[in-house]
Amino acid sequence: MKIAFFDAKPYDKPSFDKYGGEAGFKFKYFETKLNEDTVDLAHGYDGVCVFVNDTVNAAVIDRLCEMGVKFISLRCAGFNNVDMKHAFGKIHVFRVPAYSPYAVAEHTMALLLTSIRRIHKAYIRTRDFNFSLSGFTGFDLHGKTVGIVGTGKIGRVFLDICRGFGMKVLAYDKFPVKEIDNGDTVRYVELDELFENSDIISLHCPLTEDTHHLIDEKALEKCKKGVVILNTSRGALVDAEALLNGIKSRKVGAACLDVYEEESDWFFEDYSGHIVEDDTLARLISMPNVIVTSHQAFLTEEALSNIAEATVNNILEFMEKGECPNELCFRHNVAEDCKTGKCF
Repeated sequence: MKIAFFDAKPYDKPSFDKYGGEAGFKFKYFETKLNEDTVDLAHGYDGVCVFVNDTVNAAVIDRLCEMGVKFISLRCAGFNNVDMKHAFGKIHVFRVPAYSPYAVAEHTMALLLTSIRRIHKAYIRTRDFNFSLSGFTGFDLHGKTVGIVGTGKIGRVFLDICRGFGMKVLAYDKFPVKEIDNGDTVRYVELDELFENSDIISLHCPLTEDTHHLIDEKALEKCKKGVVILNTSRGALVDAEALLNGIKSRKVGAACLDVYEEESDWFFEDYSGHIVEDDTLARLISMPNVIVTSHQAFLTEEALSNIAEATVNNILEFMEKGECPNELCFRHNVAEDCKTGKCF
């Protein structure tokens, strides 16, 4: 079994070599992302393995089919970069629905604590032997209200972490988990109520037509002054321009972003010696109350191992049974489910 592995990074290879070798797979690692210009690199391979910023649109899917590629294996949970409607009936698509919800949830809390306690600024200041505390006043998380949008695996782990800090939780999900709501410290509410009453808003939902720019100008108008926005899910959940305007108007007190809606042009690469031409991203990073990490919330040893193992197992099940539990396209028509996020 030969598999073309796109957008490969050094930290991907050890786990995939381990589990792929045990299964008898041969991965060919390409540093380039999959798109219309690079799709021909998959010629002669049985399948392709792709990540969040690879482009799997209709043209790429058609070309893969023309070359006899049998499957697209996503080594991630989200699949908004795949044209699912076009893939249906043409090619098998697998994903890794859960690799380490703890990794992402813990990174979200790390960003929040770093931001509100100014840890990143203190680190820089003390390295210059400046021990002044001026400008470092933060606030307690205990007693604050956090709004969690999306209560899947990651959202529920983050919810538990927040409860450990003594926070109150307002949750929203199109498909609520009833046992989570205790009617007191954790309650499911509608989005408007969540926006209006949350001191902190954290996004843990998939990117769909319904959730695109979930945080926009109208949503921010409903929020408390000084609200903290956390996004470790998908970049386009947040309208970056609206967020920037909210920060400039002091409506948004802080923003912690591990994702960005135009990240595919920048994230995972070193542009430290270049001029960043994305003015919105450059302005966000320049803001003193904004922290941006480069889609690294998933990046733990445990998660990388789980991703590789699950990806290889998906392919093995497909080879042996012709299908696997984490298959998206040939299992059922996901057109409607993808709109609602139900298949997430």
